[in-house]
Amino acid sequence: MIRVPAPPNHSSTPTALVLPEPEWQSRALVHERRICAWTDPHQARAARGEKHPVYDFLFTYYGFRAAWLRRWHPGPGLLLAGAAARAFLRDPEYHETDHGVSLRPDALPEKRRPFVLWLRSLLAATTERPGFFGCFGLHEWAMVYRQTPEEVRHNQYPLRFAPAELARIVEAQPLRCTHYDAFRFFTTPARPLNRTELTRETCVEHEQPGCLHANMDLYKWAYKLSPLAPAELVADCFELARDIRELDMRASPYDLAALGFTPVKIETPEGRADYEQQQRAFAERARPLRLRLITLCDHLLKSA
Repeated sequence: MIRVPAPPNHSSTPTALVLPEPEWQSRALVHERRICAWTDPHQARAARGEKHPVYDFLFTYYGFRAAWLRRWHPGPGLLLAGAAARAFLRDPEYHETDHGVSLRPDALPEKRRPFVLWLRSLLAATTERPGFFGCFGLHEWAMVYRQTPEEVRHNQYPLRFAPAELARIVEAQPLRCTHYDAFRFFTTPARPLNRTELTRETCVEHEQPGCLHANMDLYKWAYKLSPLAPAELVADCFELARDIRELDMRASPYDLAALGFTPVKIETPEGRADYEQQQRAFAERARPLRLRLITLCDHLLKSA
């Protein structure tokens, strides 16, 4: 491995690291195997026409295809040596240098710059804000609040409570959701129960690091920066989102015991304590990923 100085017209770009062909191909293979452990079961279910109320969300709500997730990208600061690296030149974000193939220093298109600036502000605001751990996953309950059985999203699985009792549980404690993309799926009767009226335009003002969905969305932000984001970062964010999704649905009003998911009974003090403990652990896991995304945004904006 050798390091190559950045081009003179990009003096602010860190020195690039040259990866010999066997090394970067090994990284790519490790990445693909890691991803296939998640995507192969999903694709097998899809081929059989089966739906999964927990894991399908990672491929339907988050619209990044399994094939795209499997593709390895080096991210900034790496030069890929060897003839095989020329395969990356099919993407306009890459170019060939005297030492190998790498992302272009100006790979961020000017039209994408406003998005990256906005994303950086969202990530930074979330990082600097204290976490809130008192929502207890009631967003999933608010999504079925006072719905008929036919209207319930995952109605092929039973709810743990009759509609009247479910409504009583929701109404017994205030809804304090801070994430717009959860709030927008609340039923119409549930929205006025939330402490704050959330909008797309004000999401930067409310996003906070204790929120399960804000931390799941790190995956969305990582893949939206692909192929400029290192594939390992995208995979790390996907893994976090997958683990969080399990808690999200275990704490929901759905009975998913038939799929092996024991409920986190947030309707009880013990269940709420369990939920909060896991929520705090996910916030700790999310923090370094959020900081890595901020660093990537800074690099792209500086190089553009």
